[in-house]
Amino acid sequence: MVAYGRSLRVLAGALGLVFAVSATAGAGTLDDLKKNGTIRLGVREDTKPFSYMDADGTAKGYVVDLCNAVVEKLKTAYSLPNLKTEYVKVTTETRFNAISEGKVDLLCGPDTVTLKRREQVSFSVPVFITGAAVLYRTDGPSSLYDLKDKKVGVKSGTTTETVLNGVLKKLDIAAQVVTYDSYEAGAKALGNNEISVFFGDRGILVDLLKSSSNDQLKLGDLMLSAETYALGLRRNDEDFRLAVDRALSQIYVSKDLTHILRTNFGDRPPGPILESLFLASALPD
Repeated sequence: MVAYGRSLRVLAGALGLVFAVSATAGAGTLDDLKKNGTIRLGVREDTKPFSYMDADGTAKGYVVDLCNAVVEKLKTAYSLPNLKTEYVKVTTETRFNAISEGKVDLLCGPDTVTLKRREQVSFSVPVFITGAAVLYRTDGPSSLYDLKDKKVGVKSGTTTETVLNGVLKKLDIAAQVVTYDSYEAGAKALGNNEISVFFGDRGILVDLLKSSSNDQLKLGDLMLSAETYALGLRRNDEDFRLAVDRALSQIYVSKDLTHILRTNFGDRPPGPILESLFLASALPD
């Protein structure tokens, strides 16, 4: 991880050591931050390790930490040392409306970028890459085709739900799809033998499995999709989007990224795919 951090920091010279911005920003979110003195971050309650609330109600997670680091960059860039952060709870169903309706300024959760979603909101450069995976019992089905006439669970309102329905239709597998409001509810249903498998975001399922006391649950190697996460923000607000992308680009070549990764994923190296994502997403000035 240390070597990885150094390999990214060699790009710092190309990006510049100072977060340089224009003294006159256009109308939009940046003007709102200057006027109101508060930035509102949309966070989730139950998508650990990306965005969640701990027992004390504190917002935590990998994407939340990235957003907090972005806010620190904005404070310096726009001379807003007293800028306050307000964490606003959003759900899978309300997150994008919260942005388009002006209830939050930046989405800080496991939000997959799709063309359909870009009709409603805009996105930053990518912050993570993952995909749809499957959680199963050791005595459960061994292949997708074994799901015929079985009940399969999935987190509602997610890209995984869309991908799963598409795959089942394409392979002509007549399975009954049952949706759940939370990952915990889906995993519980799987453990109680109410469904045969449970599909969801691989990163979230990995963390869910780590905290589960049910040793009969396993994570499959199958990946139904490859998806990138990004920070959601309002459409047609290019000044704010540029500010967020510039902040992320500098974070990606700093020690901050190494610290954020270790805090949320332990000392496991990020892997070549994620490392390549950071390298490609760190845009030069």
